Amino acid sequence: MDTEELLRIHGEAIALFGSRVRAVRDDQWDAPTPCTQWSVRDLVNHLTVEQLWVPRLVRDGAGIAEVGTEFDGDRLGDDPVGVWERAAVAAVAAFSGPGALDRTVQLSYGTSPAPAYCRQMMADAVVHSWDLARAIGADEGLPGELATAALREVEPYAPGLGASGLFADPVEAPADADDRTKLLCLLGRRP
Repeated sequence: MDTEELLRIHGEAIALFGSRVRAVRDDQWDAPTPCTQWSVRDLVNHLTVEQLWVPRLVRDGAGIAEVGTEFDGDRLGDDPVGVWERAAVAAVAAFSGPGALDRTVQLSYGTSPAPAYCRQMMADAVVHSWDLARAIGADEGLPGELATAALREVEPYAPGLGASGLFADPVEAPADADDRTKLLCLLGRRP
């Protein structure tokens, strides 16, 4: 996909997750999620921290060691929705900045072209939008274009995700599954 399309899809994925964050009721922050180790608060914190990293890595050119423990722990404080929204706006702006997608960024597993990092962040936001929706009883639908883009992103490296210990083993998708169902099953979710 070209740069404009990537930025649009990424922005839509972040907006989708944000709509789910704004739907969390006060009594749901400790609720479990399909990510068995995480509560709703943990899941939102995870995506928020990912967004906090983007400006440092993409805009500032910082490395992992330089950022260090700056974003460790619970970053949501007493205003989880506000903290999410500020982090999301900053991440979208960092990827959209002049020349941002021409850069190389340092990630935990090595260097990566910024567009690949942007696609990974998009896919994570799409999948976790479903996780958050399931956890809070919201609409679990994913826009078709986002589901397809996320599926295309994770398909090449999905076989190794289960071995990482960070993802459940894939679930077999029905033969007639749409891209949303294929994506979720590939990442060990049971839609």
